[in-house]
Amino acid sequence: MQKTIDDIMSRTIFNEAQLELLSVMASVKDDAELMALKHAISEFFARRADEELEKLWQSGEWNEQTLQDLKTTHYRTPYQQ
Repeated sequence: MQKTIDDIMSRTIFNEAQLELLSVMASVKDDAELMALKHAISEFFARRADEELEKLWQSGEWNEQTLQDLKTTHYRTPYQQ
């Protein structure tokens, strides 16, 4: 039996953060507001990432050598030929 989008959506349970974002997004009136909201969300996650990197630096888990190593490390999954 194939699930329809209505079946899936009727069982979707949103957490508190998702509900809050849906509420905020309901008030977005135009593309400019949408872009501003996207920017604010991006800034939020960038700030969180920066804070986590600062913790790694302060704890000594990351240092100048770690940054140098990252310049030459390749994390991409190799493609099969």
